[in-house]
This record gives sequence, structure tokens and C-alpha cells, in this order.
Amino acid sequence: MSDAYKRAGVDIDAGERLVSAISPFARATARKGADAMLGGFGGVFDLKAAGFKDPLLVSGADGVGTKLKIAFETNIHATIGIDLVAMCVNDVLAQGAEPLFFLDYFATGKLEEGVAAEVIRGIAQGCLESGCALIGGETAEMPGMYAAGEYDLGGFCVGAVERENLLPRSAVAGDVMIGLPSSGPHSNGYSLIRKIVKDSGCAYRDPAPFDRSMSLGEALLTPTRIYVKRLLPILKDEAVRGFAHITGGGLTENVPRVLPETLAPRFDDRALPLPPVFEWLMGAGRIALPEMRRTFNCGVGGVLVAQREAADRILRDLKSDGEDARIIGDVVKA
Repeated sequence: MSDAYKRAGVDIDAGERLVSAISPFARATARKGADAMLGGFGGVFDLKAAGFKDPLLVSGADGVGTKLKIAFETNIHATIGIDLVAMCVNDVLAQGAEPLFFLDYFATGKLEEGVAAEVIRGIAQGCLESGCALIGGETAEMPGMYAAGEYDLGGFCVGAVERENLLPRSAVAGDVMIGLPSSGPHSNGYSLIRKIVKDSGCAYRDPAPFDRSMSLGEALLTPTRIYVKRLLPILKDEAVRGFAHITGGGLTENVPRVLPETLAPRFDDRALPLPPVFEWLMGAGRIALPEMRRTFNCGVGGVLVAQREAADRILRDLKSDGEDARIIGDVVKA
């Protein structure tokens, strides 16, 4: 029967070999509360073993979007799994939660074991960077659903936060916004990025116009930053009102999500210079600055909202940990 299924386009043996190949990646992400073993019907996590007393669970799901298309065209798959984890764990972090465990969904028309293993190795790397256990997932081989050499990814993260530390807290006019640098476009705006690349006549194998030390494809596949380990201790500080993960909608639409409706962010343009990749996108795509800020993170991957009196202390804490944070504006009445 397995041969008949294989003739139909599904190779069960390849799937089993993949599970064997990725099991060491999952085991490397084990943490208190999870042994990160694969193969069961569901993943188990022990909140008590993780040290929580009165926890609230926070969940998130996301994908990588059309950034995957660049991975397909360049045959670079090592970092796209980091993107998948980052998009989920940074969202969970915005509620003040510690990411606990992660599950992935990898779907393709024909399973290429080497590519799949490379992607899942990246997922495990993202889990290690965020202290999150990779406790399960699903690999689906579906002939006819995807073009040759293509796949899709989904990620699912569950975190926990002690009830007293849930974010956001109520901000007030006069609070400040502290920006944390991004590593590039992260995983948003790639439909527009791909159009700009096509219209510019550049090829992904060409040197990046904004960084000649790497190809354009390599530069645009720079993985999304994971802010978990640097921010978790700071988010417990009562002087922190909230944390906005800058994803789709850019700076202008994500920061208001952590503010009451009566307040609005006021950005300081002098504190928001565009990094080279965004300058190139803006010029090559002939995009106005307001649209840039509504589409991309423009160099700021996360924004802390904090009491003005505590801003210097929080900045010192961040900078002592190697974070190049800066004040990028304040909160005003809407």
C-alpha cells in the first residue's frame, strides 16, 4: 500500500526519515516543562515545572509570507525558520509572556528531505534564541498543491505570563517610546519588496545595492530579530506600559495597538533615520515616507512604551545588554 501511495506522490518513508533527522534539533530546545521529544500525537508542557504560580496563557500563530518566494529563488533555506519563530514569539512577548513551546507546520507538494531539514533546523535555532521548546509539528506532503520546489510554513507558539505582569498596562500622555533596532524588513512587506526588485532590474544573485558585501537575496533574507531574552526582565518593570512588535502595518499602525484609544504615538523624525535597505527600497520604489512607515518597520522592530521618568534607566539596562535602543518619540492625546 505504501508503494501505491508513493506512486500517487506521497513518500511515507521520506517523512519518517525526516522525523529521525530533525529529532536532534528538537531535543536541543528542551527546557523546564518540556522534554521536546517528537513522535507523539500531541506535545505536552508542564506549567508547574516551569515555575509559574498564577499564569495566563498567551498564544500566537503566524507565517513568513512571500519572503518564502525569495528563499525559493535563491535556494537559501537556513534562516527562514528563524523568521517563523520570531514572528510568533515576538507577538507573544508583546503581552508580557514568556514563550514556552512552539509547533510548526511545513507543507509541500513533494518532500525534499534536505530542504525540509534545513528549514526545521532554522526553526530549532529560533526556539533556542527565544528559550522556547520545539515540542511538535506537522509535515504535509500534498502533490498538486504547490509548485515544484515550493513549500509553505505556519508557526504556533504558546507562552505564559503571571497575571500581575500582563501587558499592556495603561499608558498616559507624556510617556515615551523607546525603539529597538530591526535587522531589516523582518518578514513584512515582501510582496512590495519583490515588486521593487523586479522593477529595478536587479537579480537576487547580484550584490545588494545597499550592501556590496552580500548578494541582494542574502540581504533580504536576513532573519527577523528575536527580542525575547533581552526584553523579558524589562517587561516586568511596572514603569513599562507596553511593547509593540512592529509587523504588518509598520510603525504607524502597530504602536497604537498598545495604547488606549484616547492616546496616540508622536514620532520624532530626527530619531528615525532610514537604514540603507529602507533608503534603497524607498528610492527604487518611489515610495513616500508615510507609506514606508505604514508598510515597513523602517529600522525599528520593537517599541517599548514607558514612563518618562524611567526612560533613562530602561535605556541604560538595554544598552548594558548590548541593545542599541533610543527614544523615538512620545505619547500624546489623540
